[in-house]
Amino acid sequence: MTPDGVELAAYDFGGTGRDLLLVHATGFCAGVLLPLARTLGDRFHCWAVDLRGHGRSGRPVDGNFDWSGFGTDVLTTVDGLELDRPVAFGHSCGGASLLLAEQRRPGTFGALYLFEPVIIPEQPVPFELADNPMSAGARRRRESFPSAEDAFVNFSAKPPFSILDPAVLLRYVEDAFETVSAADGGDEGRDGDGDGDGKAIRLRCRREDEAEIYVHGFANGAYEHLGEVGCPTMFAYGTLTNSFGREDMDAEAALVPDAAVEAFDGLGHFGPLERPDVVAERIGRFLDLPDGTPPS
Repeated sequence: MTPDGVELAAYDFGGTGRDLLLVHATGFCAGVLLPLARTLGDRFHCWAVDLRGHGRSGRPVDGNFDWSGFGTDVLTTVDGLELDRPVAFGHSCGGASLLLAEQRRPGTFGALYLFEPVIIPEQPVPFELADNPMSAGARRRRESFPSAEDAFVNFSAKPPFSILDPAVLLRYVEDAFETVSAADGGDEGRDGDGDGDGKAIRLRCRREDEAEIYVHGFANGAYEHLGEVGCPTMFAYGTLTNSFGREDMDAEAALVPDAAVEAFDGLGHFGPLERPDVVAERIGRFLDLPDGTPPS
């Protein structure tokens, strides 16, 4: 449990070698990083956590999704699992969460590999969720399906989920949703192709919570403290991204004392979930370096 009373779900994904902590993006959960962890298991012992409001972790009682809480989640996980200077990988919000943790307690990590972390210069938080397109989109998100099979078929046919590796998408449907009764909303958007077996599912990360998370992303505070990150750090991006590309990663890396940037041709913002094998190979190559080895 975190100091502010949030119950966290952490996972041992197995493997042999140095401890590697994996942190997911907004709206996802630890399970979607399992295919990536399986590729890394011959070199690292992989761990993962569901950030507050996601997966099987609890949500803050006061409903406050200031991103400092995600940094708290990361530090609580490191301490709870008794990890000694692990290396870490973070995707999008997960990357920002790792930076917030390292900035709060320098020396927590031996090295960081960040795929398009959500790090931007401080901006005023919008007063209305509608002012933020990501929040508005989250509030329109379909939360429930008649069955897991319905959800998998639905996501397989619609971008951006349709570009995910099938094993990742399966983990998303299995781990990011919970079973509910039809009376709890399992028939939302039903189009007549459900199996009617009573095993309706609903997103664990509720859309109102996800919308709040995106709002607070405007002012997570990590950008202003990038110079305090003391461990080797890689900033990665997909060349097809519509989120944080080369210019953003270059600007962030320039502020970190020991950092570099690398690109993934043909991948977008969801790169680690599109081609977990390709991204895992690069993660392993970088994080396998001894402490203090400059990234190149």
